[in-house]
Amino acid sequence: MGKPIRTSFAEGAEFVELDELDRAILRELQKDARRTNRDLAAAVGVAPSTSLERVRSLRERGVLRGYRAEVDLEAIGRGIQAMISVRIRPPSRRNIEAFREWAARLPDTVGVFVTSGNKDFLLHVAVPDTDGLYAFVIDRLTERPEVADVETSVVYEHVRAPAIEPVRPPRPHTGDRGRGSRPG
Repeated sequence: MGKPIRTSFAEGAEFVELDELDRAILRELQKDARRTNRDLAAAVGVAPSTSLERVRSLRERGVLRGYRAEVDLEAIGRGIQAMISVRIRPPSRRNIEAFREWAARLPDTVGVFVTSGNKDFLLHVAVPDTDGLYAFVIDRLTERPEVADVETSVVYEHVRAPAIEPVRPPRPHTGDRGRGSRPG
């Protein structure tokens, strides 16, 4: 199994400036990342050399981090999905990091989310059947000494957005006009 892919949501993360062409390329690649550069260029209305350079720039700036196959979990024998909330005690950095790394390596794990609130983790798992889910929770999770509590929700349906648009940066502030101030 490959190395888990980590996504950080830390405050202060660098915002990458994207223009309309970058946004168009991202939309198209999210629809079909296997398309040729020539097809991508035609879809966004630029020369293939421009498209190639922009995709390279998006990779170098960390916007594009890879290309993956979307797998039908039911077709590979993992027809039951669940979201499992996990509380760790004591909530030390060592326990949190060790559990995160352990959970990410499990073959049933689709995703690991480190969360705030009364639970420390949300695990997305895919298993063959309800017996497999029971075994995952009882034989794996609750056997770990740092696991204080688990709560399991079976996923009936998982709908994903076909693409996610980048956030537009805020426009620069130019004085107090339009913000309720009165002219002097």
